[in-house]
Amino acid sequence: MAGTKRLKVLVIPAWYPSERNPVVGIFVKEYAKATSLYNDVVVLYGEGIDRSVRGIYRIEDNVEDGLRTLRLRYRKFFIPKTSYFIYLWGMFAAFRKLIHEGFRPDVIHAHVYLAGVAAVLLGERHGIPVVISEHFTGFPRRTVHGLQRLMAKFAFQRASLVCPVSEDLKRHIESYGIRARFRVVPPVVNASLFSPGGGTSVNRGEDDRKRMLLVALLDPKKGVPYLLEALVHLRKRRDDFVLDVVGDGPSRAEYEELANKLGLANIVRFYGLKTKQEVAEFMQRCDFFVLSSEWENLPSVLIEAMASGLPIVATGVGGIPEIINEEIGILVPPKEVEALAKAVDYMLDHYQDYSAKGIVQYALERFSYEAIGSHLNKVYRELRTNDKETFE
Repeated sequence: MAGTKRLKVLVIPAWYPSERNPVVGIFVKEYAKATSLYNDVVVLYGEGIDRSVRGIYRIEDNVEDGLRTLRLRYRKFFIPKTSYFIYLWGMFAAFRKLIHEGFRPDVIHAHVYLAGVAAVLLGERHGIPVVISEHFTGFPRRTVHGLQRLMAKFAFQRASLVCPVSEDLKRHIESYGIRARFRVVPPVVNASLFSPGGGTSVNRGEDDRKRMLLVALLDPKKGVPYLLEALVHLRKRRDDFVLDVVGDGPSRAEYEELANKLGLANIVRFYGLKTKQEVAEFMQRCDFFVLSSEWENLPSVLIEAMASGLPIVATGVGGIPEIINEEIGILVPPKEVEALAKAVDYMLDHYQDYSAKGIVQYALERFSYEAIGSHLNKVYRELRTNDKETFE
């Protein structure tokens, strides 16, 4: 849109990378980067309670990865369960700081309903349209109750537009009796980082076995025990494969112990938490990707695998069937070891039949910075012109 005036977009996330946790909410930063291709972006993140803060709150203002980022940290209030009001107070103060400096947002884009409450309050006070992107797996898992449910309903029903990452998530939000204007916007991928090619840090030719890769937070929802059991089935008739597991989490030690107990120690390797760059290199060195989740929303890691040209074996849960077709990979029911073993067995023999170029093109057309950034740019401008019919 050459010649079109850039809008000012304020991104307010509930989750965002920090020094303490560089992984959490990293996908939100990808959305912000995509948005910054077409519009001017400032990130305002309420990072949470920090006992080192003198006074009530502290606002840090820096440029991070090319994005101006304000981080709000605040003290825990002495009255129980009232620190949230300190958070809101600090968010309003940070917003006034931006206004004073000349950055008056044309659109506020929150990520997750928890941040959507502050975004809606700011939007209503200043007459600014609010978009809320939703990523939370709590809706399909039915774990949003009590005050959280009230907050979600308050935020969604007052937002100009709600953007769940999948149709499946949209249906689950609506199942709570929440009525809002929706438009699905899927996750975004950094295609300059995730792309086909050879890795550099580890010798891909260390052995001639076929390599499958799992990248995940190692907790019960990822269904890792079912994958390990499936590999036990496969070992009865072939030994030409290895599984690399990248990620950490509360169940990692349990899964390592289980792999040893099942006699898989020589073919299942746990590498722990890795940077995005390192994850991209693992993807460049493997033959296909596998995800055995019991439930999901729409995991960004699958889109990163596609951008790397990898075929995929995954469970057909959450929004996954919305993005994986027969040209991308194979879907199986969750918790079904035999079906998973059969799919992995097939992929070990046929991964080369999938078109890496075709998979990459599919990912770029739907999930690249350019694709998602352009889509959001259109959404913002429709909201600014009050084109309500567009969303009905």
